[in-house]
Formats: sequence, structure tokens, C-alpha cells
Amino acid sequence: MSRTVYVNGEYLPEGEAKVSIFDRGFLFADGVYEVTSVLDGKLIDFAGHAKRLARSLGELDMRNPISTDDLLEVHRELVRTNDITDGVIYLQITRGAASDRDFAFPADDVEPTIVLFTQSKPGLADSPTAKVGIKVISIADERWGRRDIKTVQLLYPSMGKMMAMAAGCDDAWMIEDGAVTEGTSNNAYIVKGDTIITRHLGHEILHGITRAAVLRFAREAQMKVEERPFTIDEAKAADEAFTTSASAFVMPVVELDGAVIGTGKPGPIATRLREIYLEESRKVAI
Repeated sequence: MSRTVYVNGEYLPEGEAKVSIFDRGFLFADGVYEVTSVLDGKLIDFAGHAKRLARSLGELDMRNPISTDDLLEVHRELVRTNDITDGVIYLQITRGAASDRDFAFPADDVEPTIVLFTQSKPGLADSPTAKVGIKVISIADERWGRRDIKTVQLLYPSMGKMMAMAAGCDDAWMIEDGAVTEGTSNNAYIVKGDTIITRHLGHEILHGITRAAVLRFAREAQMKVEERPFTIDEAKAADEAFTTSASAFVMPVVELDGAVIGTGKPGPIATRLREIYLEESRKVAI
């Protein structure tokens, strides 16, 4: 069955959706994106994703073509039309399509391009992988410097995923100046004793919406949180490790560069945080 997608104000069958070959997202990766999870037919953390979208657009001096209220309605319509119970909604906004390829930004009257589509993922919150954990490798972080802007420049993270797959693993943690920045599509954490350690916010990492929620829930549960860089050696010696992201929520990490972390099984803190995040997020889903 063909999905209904949203392109520049229209709901279309996916086979009829088109954007210009001159679109700057295609030519220059000049665009931003967000991914919002859907659980039980409701949106998780929509407000946080909308706020970060506005920030990313502002950092790139890109015009927002849609209000938050209208964007929410588009999300809900796509969930309804595509009968999504569990899954994600992908949103992308680019600087639009000028009449030809040019490094300079187009004139102000060029409309941004906005695209949304759904991906159905039945049982998203009940991932079998979360019960056994994932294996990661470490790779050099060779991305551009403004990782806090959620752009569509995802070539190197894609390469990192492929490096991990070639090594028989699930993901890669990126290293810069001797410390972990983040995973290819997630924020990274270790647990030592009763303390959760994750890199502080800055230009070096994405300001994860799930990250913010999980850290808030951790503090509310009286867990200790330390925001600072950590090394691969620290991670290998940790009691637990995990990642957070919009579509995987809290995902335990049980092996890093072939070294078993902790017991080699999902630890109690990661497991509990996943439970808390899913429970609390469902309460306020819209």
C-alpha cells in the first residue's frame, strides 16, 4: 500500500511526490531535518523537536515555511492517513530550489522545500535489541564542526554505520581529541558506579531531544548525572553504557571495540531509564 506523504503543502501518494533537481538539499545538503517517534498513534516529544527545528533553521539563516501549529496538524494527518500506530515521522526542510546551481544562497523569494513522510515500525518500543544490547566500535570523528545543527549532511555517519556493520557490530562511537563525541545517530553515555556520564552540550554534539528528557528523568529519579567528555578507555572500564535517540529511546551498549562492558548484558540503570522514558513520554504524548 502506497504511503501518503507531504510535499510543499500537498498530501500526495509517495509515487507522485517530487522535488526539483535544483533543490539545495540535493545539491548542497543545505537542509535540516527532524525525526519524531509515534507510539500508540501519538507523537513523542513533538514540542522539543519543533523547537530544535526552529533553532537549526535560525543557525543556518533559513526561513521556516510552516508554523508550529500547522506542522503539528501535518504530523497528525500523516499518522491518521497512513494508519501509523508505532513508527516515526521524518521531516526535512531545505533552502529550496533556485533556477540553477549556485553556491550563493538564492533570493529571499525562493520558497523553502518541506517534505514529511512516515515509517511504520510495529512494536517500536518493544525492540528485542534493547533486551540484549548493541555492540559498537570507535572511529575518528570527521564531521563538520557544527554538529549541534541537525542538518542533512549525514554521509560520514552513514559511513560510520557501514564501518560498524563490516566489523560485525551495530554502531560506531566517534572520537575527537581523545574523547567520545557521540554515536552516528545518537548521544552516548557511560555509567560508573551510580553516576551517569555523558558529554556536555556544545557545537561538538547534537542537542538530543531524547537526551534532554532522559537526563531530566534521571535527575528526578535521584540518579547522579555528570556532563563531561569521557574516553574510550573509560567506556571500556564502565559498569554500563547506553545511547539515546528519538527512534531507539534508551539503548544499552554491551561491547565496545571488542571489549565487554560491565556484565555484557544491559545494566540496571539503562534498563530503568528506558522504562521511565517510555512510561513518562507516553503520558504526555499528543
